[in-house]
Amino acid sequence: MGEDMRRQWSLKRVSVRLLDCRKTSEMVDTVSNSHLIDGRGLTSGETNQQLDIEKKSISKTKLLKKLQRHTGEKPYEFDQGGKKFAYSRALNEHKRIHTREKPFGCDHCGKIFAHSGTLAVHQRIHTGEKPYGCDHCGKIFAHSGTLAVHQRIHTGEKPYGCDHCGKKFAQSGALAAHQRIHTGEKPFGCDQCGIYFTQLVHLVRHKRIHTGEKPYGCEQCGMIFTRSGTLNVHKRVHTGEKPYSCDQCGKRFTSSRNLVTHMRIHTGEKPYGCEQCGMLFTHSGTLNVHKRVHTREKPYSCDQCGKRFTSSQNLVTHMRIHTGEKRVGCDRCGRIFAKIAKLVAHKRVHSGEKPYYCDQCEKRFQHLGSLSEHRRKHHT
Repeated sequence: MGEDMRRQWSLKRVSVRLLDCRKTSEMVDTVSNSHLIDGRGLTSGETNQQLDIEKKSISKTKLLKKLQRHTGEKPYEFDQGGKKFAYSRALNEHKRIHTREKPFGCDHCGKIFAHSGTLAVHQRIHTGEKPYGCDHCGKIFAHSGTLAVHQRIHTGEKPYGCDHCGKKFAQSGALAAHQRIHTGEKPFGCDQCGIYFTQLVHLVRHKRIHTGEKPYGCEQCGMIFTRSGTLNVHKRVHTGEKPYSCDQCGKRFTSSRNLVTHMRIHTGEKPYGCEQCGMLFTHSGTLNVHKRVHTREKPYSCDQCGKRFTSSQNLVTHMRIHTGEKRVGCDRCGRIFAKIAKLVAHKRVHSGEKPYYCDQCEKRFQHLGSLSEHRRKHHT
């Protein structure tokens, strides 16, 4: 049997093995025809049309690759671990894990990569290219994976569930961070002060305390912040937006934290306690100022007379003795006050507003001090 006939017979056997894949079968037949032409196995009557088939036919190498995909054959083996691959290219890429070779470099920043595909994705940082778009909202992304995660906002899909409490998440990373609540694991440590965190983003944010870095700036006034969330809250000073409202008195706030603090006026909650005297406070800052009563620390001093104070607010109030300033006045009766808080409390005389109420007898009061006194007399 001639060489050409052996080739033809071998390829036809391959075609029989791959009958379940129409596309592969067609590829086999085409390559088979190609070999007959190459070997001039065609007798007289060879036509230009058949020669065109020769030009368009695919190579035997491509056929073998297609065959490996169906048979699961992996002829390329890594000599250090025995791992096998279907393609030599995949083997070469795997070797770079062990050799740490990174032959692909970015022309913009010089960063190097082990794979050309990873370099191509990285370069979108410099080009700004975002080829993946969301069909729901039109938002575009640089990575297909980021788009897939984003689309869960629209579908509501949360495929990652916590084994401890059942809470579900849209991202595996969010689940991993959540599970540390149950395990108590804090793998991210500050190399300057030794504090540990459950999430890397919390460590990065914390380190700005040491570095003084404030990467988020307000475009309108130039004020800078360590957190993007703090910047967003600050911007409401300029826009006048106050999205959080009190359901007791209707007062509105720029941040949810300010609302939570305000609600303690109505509930009487004082979650911050002094360890030395047991006195309770609604604000952590007020507690910190109070502690200076025990430590006798007075970090704020008057540059006019040298008198020292435990809080900056007390210093500001004191300075008005020297300046004679009384900056806030009542628009009803014209009375002037040195403190805004005093003016606000005074205005309730005119409005009749009583924002403080007792949660035990529902009696209402104009001043927090009156409420506290009432509780001591009647409910203790």
